[in-house]
Amino acid sequence: MGVDSADRARIKNALPAGSLITVFGGSGFLGRHIVHALARRGYRVRVAVRRPNDAQFLRPMGVVGQVEPVQANIRDDASVRAAIEGADAVVNLVGILHETGRQTFEAVQAEGAARIARAAKNAGIARFVHVSAIGADAGSASAYARSKAAGEKAVREAIPDAAIVRPSIVFGPEDDFFNRFAAMARLSPALPLVGGGKTRFQPVYVKDVAEGVARILERGLGGAIWEFGGPQVKTFRELLEDMLRVTGRKRILAPLPVPLARLMSQVTQFIPNPPLTPDQVRLLGHDNVVSDAARAEGRTLEGLGIAPTLLDVVLPTYLYRFRKTGQFERAKAS
Repeated sequence: MGVDSADRARIKNALPAGSLITVFGGSGFLGRHIVHALARRGYRVRVAVRRPNDAQFLRPMGVVGQVEPVQANIRDDASVRAAIEGADAVVNLVGILHETGRQTFEAVQAEGAARIARAAKNAGIARFVHVSAIGADAGSASAYARSKAAGEKAVREAIPDAAIVRPSIVFGPEDDFFNRFAAMARLSPALPLVGGGKTRFQPVYVKDVAEGVARILERGLGGAIWEFGGPQVKTFRELLEDMLRVTGRKRILAPLPVPLARLMSQVTQFIPNPPLTPDQVRLLGHDNVVSDAARAEGRTLEGLGIAPTLLDVVLPTYLYRFRKTGQFERAKAS
């Protein structure tokens, strides 16, 4: 069988096994799956995190010495440079969902991304993947979305051939969406639907996102903005209905007018790990789905040869713990 021009280009740009990849934020929800996907391919992975002792669980994802957690603070130039030294490629996953103290959107998602990209440029690294989010927009009313856009801009200014990955809402065993609302449903008789729950999402499985990032790195597919979404587009209401069905709970889904949601979020934002912040209310005013342009140009999971995983296949594998009798619920019903 012959090798076409696309295959030849892919082989030419392939990142050799044994290459060293620094992953910033590699101990997080998405990061651990990306580390695993890279280690499976035979790459050495340096996991740059603030607290390396909390990332030791990543070591068994490779052979002895293949996965190495190191200390790095994205607000500190010296530690970022040290984490990148000798690397062949860099992945930046660092992000936050809400602000606490010095961990602001601007400091983490804009300035932090800029600092990592500048250090990579100075180290001569051109293979760079920056994970952002669908909805990144410099003109957004949301500080989260603006900082994501600022981070993308800073990365591209430093490394024009960097690949930007924008996932929709990511789901999986450690996610912050379904687990959060399933926990709320244990205690509350009603769940709020901000703006009526009409906002559309395209939930994407964490392992599919990790595989997509690994293929972009492996093949040297720089310079594009990729948008990753699952096979289904669902409203916020439909996602909560899916969660309630899987957990076997009946709860009222109460429409919450945006003005009232804003008022409530002014109070809840001060709770540790808040259920709702004013910025999240603003985000819920916009759909979070893959664009028509990305689909047409193949800048998607499908464009990388990945068939996105259905939500219904994965949700029961980790939300069972929120059922009244846990994993024994189904056996009891039968």
